[in-house]
Amino acid sequence: MEIKDLRNGMKSVTVEGKVLEKGETREVHSRFGDKTFNVATAIISDETGTIKLTLWNEQINTVNVDDKVKVENGYITSFRGEIQLNIGRYGELTVE
Repeated sequence: MEIKDLRNGMKSVTVEGKVLEKGETREVHSRFGDKTFNVATAIISDETGTIKLTLWNEQINTVNVDDKVKVENGYITSFRGEIQLNIGRYGELTVE
């Protein structure tokens, strides 16, 4: 699937792209208790466009700028008016 074809609410998305940027890791608190998680945002691109990719915990250290990544079984959400690619519990991130 190409990035330009991604729309809010899509599920079972498979996308490949190159990492252009990777933001700072920040800590977020679970709304269900006292757990904290690390989260970072990367921007990936293919020949059709760019999208933000949300990375959690151990995923953050596996992805670097200029890496080629593949997300399988991901899903698309909208946050602050921008669509984002999420890996989720059932998705898979591969760094090539």
